[in-house]
Amino acid sequence: MSSKNPWLLLMMVLMSLCLVMTACSKKEEAAQQSPATQTQPPAAETSAPATTPAAQPAAASEQTQPAATPTPADAKTTQPAPATQETTSQPAPTTAEVKMVPLDIKLPKPMFIGTPSNLQVPNLEKPLGKARPAFLAPEGTTNVALRKSVKSSDDAPVIGEITMVTDGDNEAGDGSYVELGPFLQNVTIDLGKKHNIYAILVWHYHKQPRVYFDVIVQAADDPNFTSNVVTVFNNDHDNTQKMGAGTDLNYVETSEGKLIDAKGVQGRYVRLYSNGNNNDDLNHYIEVAVYGKPVGAI
Repeated sequence: MSSKNPWLLLMMVLMSLCLVMTACSKKEEAAQQSPATQTQPPAAETSAPATTPAAQPAAASEQTQPAATPTPADAKTTQPAPATQETTSQPAPTTAEVKMVPLDIKLPKPMFIGTPSNLQVPNLEKPLGKARPAFLAPEGTTNVALRKSVKSSDDAPVIGEITMVTDGDNEAGDGSYVELGPFLQNVTIDLGKKHNIYAILVWHYHKQPRVYFDVIVQAADDPNFTSNVVTVFNNDHDNTQKMGAGTDLNYVETSEGKLIDAKGVQGRYVRLYSNGNNNDDLNHYIEVAVYGKPVGAI
C-alpha cells in the first residue's frame, strides 16, 4: 500500500519526524528543568543550618555567662582586697578619741577670805572672784610627783625639809612648808621616768596673801636641764634671770594654788624657780603636784 500511495508514505515520514522532534524538544525541556531540581539539595542544605541558629543562641549564652554577676561564693573568692584593707587600714587613735575628765584635786582649807586690792605689784592677775573651773585632762591622769625625789638649790633650808614639796600635804599651817634662802632659788622634782605632763599645781605659801616674783616652771629630760627643756610658765617680765622675758602674770597665792596648763609636754624632771616675794626675800614651797601619765601609757 505504501508503494501504491507515495503520498501516504510521505505523510508517515513527516509524522515520524514530528515525533522525533517532539521527543527531542521534551529532552531539551527536561535538560533545562534539571538545574531547578538540582537546586533542591541546597534547600535541604539550607534547612540544615536552620538547626544551627537554634544552637547558636545556646553557644552565645554560653559565651555571655562569664559576664554574668558572680555568685556569692565567687564574690567571696574574687574580692580579698577589701577584707585586707579593713584589717590594715585601722586609723590610729587621736586626741579627739581620748576621754577627758576633771582632775581630782583636794584643796586645802582657806586661811584668808578674799584678795587684798592694795598690793603694789605690776602685771598682777585680777582675782577670778569665784572658784576656779575644773581642769580637764585625759582619763587616768594622776599626781605623778607625789612622794617623788626632790632636790633644791638651797641644801640647808631655813625651815622644814625639801621632801615636804611632794609629801601630799598642801595645808598652810606650820610644819607644812619649807623655807629656802633669799633671792633666786629652785626645786627640782624627778618623776622617775618620762611623762606626758598636763598640769602643774604649786602652792608657795597661802597662810596670807603673797606674790612671788620671777616664777619660772620648766620640764626637761635630764636633771641638768640641757635636753628638751620646755618652759611652761614664766612671769619674769624684765628677764632678770636671763631665761627669756616672760609673758605670764604675777598672781596672789591662795588655797587653790597656781594651776599651770602644761599642754601635755614631755619630760622626766620639773623645775620651779622663784625670787622672793612682796613680803620678804625668802622663798617658800608648801606643795607641788604634777599631773601626768607615763609616756606610752594608754
